[in-house]
Amino acid sequence: MDWTSAVDNPLLRNLPFKIELDKWGKILMSPASNTHGNLQFEVGIHIREITQGRGKIIMECSIQTNQGVKVADVAWASDTFITAYGFQTPYPKAPELCVEILSPSNAKAEMEEKIQLYLSKGAHEVWLVYDNGPTEYYSYEGRIGKSRILI
Repeated sequence: MDWTSAVDNPLLRNLPFKIELDKWGKILMSPASNTHGNLQFEVGIHIREITQGRGKIIMECSIQTNQGVKVADVAWASDTFITAYGFQTPYPKAPELCVEILSPSNAKAEMEEKIQLYLSKGAHEVWLVYDNGPTEYYSYEGRIGKSRILI
């Protein structure tokens, strides 16, 4: 299955969980929680405040990677990125910032892979947001102490 087929499939609309596609086109599902949804919103608001309205905040941002379509919980795309790609689904390139809100079901190896996939597709930073701890920031250099693109 490709991403357009998944998005257009009436059976997959309004699901109470997030889906992604692996490199073979198989659907991967993650259950949603209210805590997760609230953290997505709060992170989006935080980014909006930092950027003072520049660029766009995208929730559930689909990105075509070499391991299938991955969906960042929150992404920030600059005005330049939006001019180039609009709201194409999925994006062939990652927006400058991709954020993952961690759930208990997320494995460390899964998150390490997503960090590398987003960075390899052009993201400048990836944030991992824990519901009970500090946010981790990553760039091409590896883990960094704080965000460098949203200053």
